[in-house]
Amino acid sequence: MITTTTTRTAIRFHYQPWLAAFCFGLLHGFGFAGALAEVGLPHQAIPVALLFFNLGVEIGQLVFVAAVMTAGGLFRRAMALRLESPLVQQTVNWLDVTAAYAIGAVAAYWLIERSTTLIV
Repeated sequence: MITTTTTRTAIRFHYQPWLAAFCFGLLHGFGFAGALAEVGLPHQAIPVALLFFNLGVEIGQLVFVAAVMTAGGLFRRAMALRLESPLVQQTVNWLDVTAAYAIGAVAAYWLIERSTTLIV
């Protein structure tokens, strides 16, 4: 959207998250459809394969979110019951640090792996 006033012209972009997700999904869907065609899947079977692939991805995301929400609820309930012994606090601190290092290690691995494919 471009807004013009008497003093200046301002360009304002209204971020639409659903539009960005749709565009990225469409782009990846085209790439996946091309890969399915390359491996020899008949063209009439590609839409069904894409549909079930996307349904599987969505179900997997829902299961993951449900597991995280359940773990968070159990943790919150444990804290509400005052299970704040030093052992629990040490375990929570250890889990925080371990999770941070695990996420960083995976990110670093992917960065190095993908960067070397660009260079080599």
